[in-house]
Amino acid sequence: MNTSNEHRPDPDALLQALKKEEEHSKRGKLKIFFGMSAGAGKTYDMLRSSHEVRSKGIDVVIGYIETHKRAETEALVAGLEIVPRKRIEYRGIVLEEMDLDALLTRRPRIALVDELAHTNAPGSRHSRRYQDVMELLENGIDVYTTLNVQHLESRADTVAQISGSIVRETVPDSIFEQADEVELIDISPEDLLKRLEEGKVYAPDRSRQAVENFFRKGNLTALREMSLRLTAERVDHQLRDYMQSERITETWKSGQRLLVGVSPSPSAVPLIRWARRMSYTLNATWIAVHVETSKMLSDDARKQLNSNIKLATDLGAEIVTTADEDVAGALVRTARRQNATQILIGKTVNNSYFRRSLLDRVIGQSGDLDVYVVGEHEEDAVRPHRMIVPEFHSGIAQYSAAAIIIFLSALVCYPFSGYLGYQTVSLILLLIVALLPLKFGVGPVLLAAGMSAMLWNFFYIPPRFTFAIGLPQDILMFLTYFAIAAVTGTLTARIRARERAVRQREEHSSALFALTKQLTAAKTQDEVAAAAVKNVSSFFASQVAIFLCQPDGDIFSAAHRTSMFTVDEKEFGVAAWVYWNEKKAGRFTDTLPSAAATYYPISGPRYPLGVIGVKNGGEKQFPAEQESLLQNFIAQIASTLEREQLNELAKQTVVFAESEKLYRTLFNSISHELRTPIAAILGAAEGLSNNAHRKEDVGEIQTAAERLNRLVENLLDMTRLESGQLAPKMDWCDVNDLIRSTVHKLQKELSGRTLRISLPEGFPLIKMDHGLMEQVFTNLLLNCSLYAPADAVVEISATVEAGVCRFVVSDNGPGIPSEALPHLFEKFYRVPGSRSGGTGLGLSIVKGFVEAQKGTITVRNRNGGGGEFTITLPAEMHQHYE
Repeated sequence: MNTSNEHRPDPDALLQALKKEEEHSKRGKLKIFFGMSAGAGKTYDMLRSSHEVRSKGIDVVIGYIETHKRAETEALVAGLEIVPRKRIEYRGIVLEEMDLDALLTRRPRIALVDELAHTNAPGSRHSRRYQDVMELLENGIDVYTTLNVQHLESRADTVAQISGSIVRETVPDSIFEQADEVELIDISPEDLLKRLEEGKVYAPDRSRQAVENFFRKGNLTALREMSLRLTAERVDHQLRDYMQSERITETWKSGQRLLVGVSPSPSAVPLIRWARRMSYTLNATWIAVHVETSKMLSDDARKQLNSNIKLATDLGAEIVTTADEDVAGALVRTARRQNATQILIGKTVNNSYFRRSLLDRVIGQSGDLDVYVVGEHEEDAVRPHRMIVPEFHSGIAQYSAAAIIIFLSALVCYPFSGYLGYQTVSLILLLIVALLPLKFGVGPVLLAAGMSAMLWNFFYIPPRFTFAIGLPQDILMFLTYFAIAAVTGTLTARIRARERAVRQREEHSSALFALTKQLTAAKTQDEVAAAAVKNVSSFFASQVAIFLCQPDGDIFSAAHRTSMFTVDEKEFGVAAWVYWNEKKAGRFTDTLPSAAATYYPISGPRYPLGVIGVKNGGEKQFPAEQESLLQNFIAQIASTLEREQLNELAKQTVVFAESEKLYRTLFNSISHELRTPIAAILGAAEGLSNNAHRKEDVGEIQTAAERLNRLVENLLDMTRLESGQLAPKMDWCDVNDLIRSTVHKLQKELSGRTLRISLPEGFPLIKMDHGLMEQVFTNLLLNCSLYAPADAVVEISATVEAGVCRFVVSDNGPGIPSEALPHLFEKFYRVPGSRSGGTGLGLSIVKGFVEAQKGTITVRNRNGGGGEFTITLPAEMHQHYE
């Protein structure tokens, strides 16, 4: 067996680890001081730790601290910088919250933010404080914060059962898992109760009330165990991550994948939380599945469904929506398609005598899938058995209309009953009942079935005008009629409901197809934006605004011209926040909910591509199925925008390559054409130099010729660099001779300036290309002569240390504008406002020549004024000088 690759790391795993490390390096670090309850000392320890890091010179500020007037805690606040709180007026009351914008502007190394689970005052940017903390982290600010175990979302129900107190403020478990460090602040229940008695946690009267309710010894013991177990689980996960990163064993991959059903019922909330806890314990991924049926949902039920789906999303679930009348079959089918290994379902009591419960049906169809049954609360589990009663959603008008139709039909048939016979009348009424589901729901159809049976009995079956039936066969016919009418009407109504569901799925598919077709036909980003706005507006009956990023990936400056509503400064701010954070915000969300529209990020694989805003005319948010469809729309739009950006980049690359080819050809042509006249000028100038009366004119000719010669040399040098054919001729060079010969050639250009050359005695021979380095120093000194004053001091120094030869050329002139520094080595770039002379190629050639010898060159402004160029080359020195 070949074992040579047994311990070779998985490339995909390595890539994922590198991406995770890169993302992690950009974010701030989150440290949570974690405890079992209030009074454990979390804030105290957080402040003590902040003083320790501050003593090491690290910038620490307080964003928000709640001391609860505890003397020990208030003493630790002293000496730390405090960012003033933001005052928000709400219903005549002034509330104080953390000033997020001030903290972002201050940008400390570490921000202290107490009470992570706190709910912000209305009017704040985020509804919850943990969202403020996430924004601080995304802006590269480290955060210290505090959290009690009862505020974790997945533990809220358990804490409520233990203590009897409902926890209103919770934090998603994903925030806890993303923390870089969790410090457990442990205290025994006895010590905590003692602190309560001493008044170190609450005031004396409040302490007595707390001991009688939440702070009972049994409650505290259970909460302590929960916090210890949770911390231990986290340590176990950290150990696994370490073993994987260090490749101690083969990369560990979990084969567990959980599936939990999401219904519009409040009982789904604890089931979702249980699934989250179980997935964390098993280190498994999990999906939340909602099965759409023909059953119409009330407004409250739809609101509950959206809340349940949002909870599952916040807890890290992958959301899947499917449609089927058989909920159990849909769950099992989705589990197999999604490769789920376990199905989580609540333990329900079979409340019908005539059908199996959902749990029984799931177990019956599960096959090799594991089914975990989660117990319900006592008040939810105890239900009496009852008969099946359909849930009716039809209005009074439908019931009235169905009754009137049946009554009129029976009345019309009455004059002809002598000719038709009462058996024929029953068939006519049965036909009408079978046709009613085409327009009416199940409730009106059942009412019509029962009413038609009673009318047929009263008016037509002998003896007439009584509900008595004389013949046994008529009794059987009456019962058969009622059963057929009820079953036929109900089945027809159910078929119609399924037909509506199929039609809805067809509409969704058609909408996606229409959008994809138009996006495929789009040739520019403007056409993509127009197609996106048109399709989203048409299908979702909403006004739409779209924002596209700049060609260089920077944020947009305004909404696209195809947008349907005006975006004011407030709405633009929401869109900008969504762009930078790549998260949904605006109306119907917890982030900036006062906005007029809901804004969704259009995310690309490399950077955000834009934002789309949807202004729903109604007061209700989109149902879950429409929200899912909108996300599919946005994914298609993002893919097309990415395609168009790549097309534009490819076009620019082609144009750039052609222009580069053109100017290289032009350089070659011009350079060779100018060589001949330059040689003639130089020769004539040298011949005329013997004439004393013409020396001044000849000097000007010679200067101009030398300048023209330098221009041609620069053009030729640039052509050599661009062609990639420049091969340095490395040889031993005397640096002192190199610098002094270069200065001697430029005596005229450097006249009037003070030149200082600083070289240590016995400077070694350095291996370099003498010709290239002479041109490097020539161009740098000519640059000084062009931009430094006539009385400037030009300094040249050279040093050798740690295997590196460093040259520094500087002057004490006005320096280089800061905005020009990043572009100084670009071809043809000249500092704005500089005097005439030069082509903007000199420094670009310097950079190319230095890098050809495996060196580097940098530029900066000196503190005392002037510019400074630093060249570093590998120092291969001659042995004679070592």
